Amino acid sequence: MPRPTMIVKPFLKWAGGKSQLLEQMEGFFPPELKTGLIQRYIEPFVGGGAMFFHLATAYSIDEFFIADINPELLCAYLTIQQNVTALISILQKIESHYLSLDEAGRKEYYYEMRSKFNEQRAKFLMLKYQPEWINRTAQLIFLNRTCFNGLFRVNSKGDFNVPMGRYKNPTICHPENLKAVAQILQKTHIHCGDFTDCRQWVNEQSFVYFDPPYRPISATANFNAYASPNFDDSEQLRLSQFYRELDQKGAKLMLSNSEPKNEDPAADFFEVAYAGYGIERLSANRYINSKGSKRGKINELLIINYA
Repeated sequence: MPRPTMIVKPFLKWAGGKSQLLEQMEGFFPPELKTGLIQRYIEPFVGGGAMFFHLATAYSIDEFFIADINPELLCAYLTIQQNVTALISILQKIESHYLSLDEAGRKEYYYEMRSKFNEQRAKFLMLKYQPEWINRTAQLIFLNRTCFNGLFRVNSKGDFNVPMGRYKNPTICHPENLKAVAQILQKTHIHCGDFTDCRQWVNEQSFVYFDPPYRPISATANFNAYASPNFDDSEQLRLSQFYRELDQKGAKLMLSNSEPKNEDPAADFFEVAYAGYGIERLSANRYINSKGSKRGKINELLIINYA
């Protein structure tokens, strides 16, 4: 299947998404990408998929494997893969209705949709694709496009709990982009599960990119509740051990995470956990913070196992 000719963007806004960093990251990609020696791309924490969509349109890769532990997210990817036309039709109706409402009406509609989304979760079967997923994916995209800061966050019960955002004319449906996403997903294996599940796909011709929930750089920056349970230090270290396991398979590996030295110059958590590997630093904008004064340039880490 030919690659899309347009620039394909993530269909969801996603905290920690890599769209703004792709230009910097490009310089650290394995050379084998350009020479065609990379046959598989694997992303175990796919999130919004900015890196995935970029590689799928910019490079000739035979197979893609994406995974995440968040069932709602994988439900959306599978829905777009299986029936993007029906999804676009529903989203266009939602968008038309929502934009016709006044401020009070929009607020009522948003919170009704959020309540319905949470109430239906317990009844929702996420083991195999089914037509009911189309409406649920439409709800997810609507909430994502209209909620505060475009977050996906759940509470301890697993309920989506982000308040409504303040957007005058949000674009809820991007038909052409969704069609392009669906085109890419036709040659993509989609899996819901732990990041270690990807070991079955990894070989010497693989490029694996890890973008886990970031380790908090301060006590007040603890945002990693994309799915329960939270990704704590024990999980970060389990990931570092798995990284070493895949390194032994001969795969090209890249991992992103926060830079503890933004807050404490002496912090060496990642230097210790990934001792022996290359650590690069990228400059990023911090967008998710309740205080505008705390939003600005920070460094993020890029850990690679190749020169």
